[in-house]
Amino acid sequence: MNTSTRSKWWLYAILTIAVLAVAAPFVWMLLGSVKTTAELRQTPPTWWPEDPTLDNYAELFSKANFGAYFLNSTIVAVVVTAGNLLFCSMLGYALAMLEFPGKRALFALVMGTLLIPGVVTFVPLFVLVANVGLVDTLPGLILPFLVAPFGVFLMRQYIKGLPPDLLDAGRVDGAGELRIFARIILPLCGPALATLGILTFLASWNNFLWPLVVAQTEDTYTLPVALALFSKGQNATNYGLLLAGATVVVMPILLVFLAFQRRFIEGIATTGIK
Repeated sequence: MNTSTRSKWWLYAILTIAVLAVAAPFVWMLLGSVKTTAELRQTPPTWWPEDPTLDNYAELFSKANFGAYFLNSTIVAVVVTAGNLLFCSMLGYALAMLEFPGKRALFALVMGTLLIPGVVTFVPLFVLVANVGLVDTLPGLILPFLVAPFGVFLMRQYIKGLPPDLLDAGRVDGAGELRIFARIILPLCGPALATLGILTFLASWNNFLWPLVVAQTEDTYTLPVALALFSKGQNATNYGLLLAGATVVVMPILLVFLAFQRRFIEGIATTGIK
């Protein structure tokens, strides 16, 4: 076996181990969701279910408000994702292709916000939401996240790589900036929009801390918050119910990624730091 072949086998072995390490928690979650509580608590733990059961899922979906929690999560994630796709691409287009006073200062401000941890702005943001009366409402869960600085940066970098001649041609034909953005720029931004959409949907769907603080009644609970609260029994956590709920929470994310993975990979590959 020559050196090149040996190096490839080492590479394949390392990648296989990495894939197993990443996939193992998800496989454990899926298998654990069909185990009984006694089997989940036994020592040593078992990998394959000895007596598979769907009781955890039956109990999960029998919860009176589970449909409302799922709907709340869907509304919040979809609206936040749509807002980021629209507003981040608009601001990215302005920063990449238009000239206006304060453009560099605005871009520097966007980049500066990327350096600030979200925990630093958590309390001021909650005070602001409380002062405008949006605590325990879906708008309170949505509005603070309609535009993300990373999304603006991502779209700006992608749009900056598009040929400026396309914009000049549109202006010669008499198209305004809004029409150029809608008819020329957006159709060319499919990979970047898919990347931004998947990342935003993932972050919004899994967001736990902000909904935990803002959603103060069951009517506005999202799935992660509801799952963490009603999986706790009187004496201990119901791990089977928790794993079943986690599986349900993960499935929409997997479906979104599988549907747009080609665009996602293309967007990551073509949206370089230019």
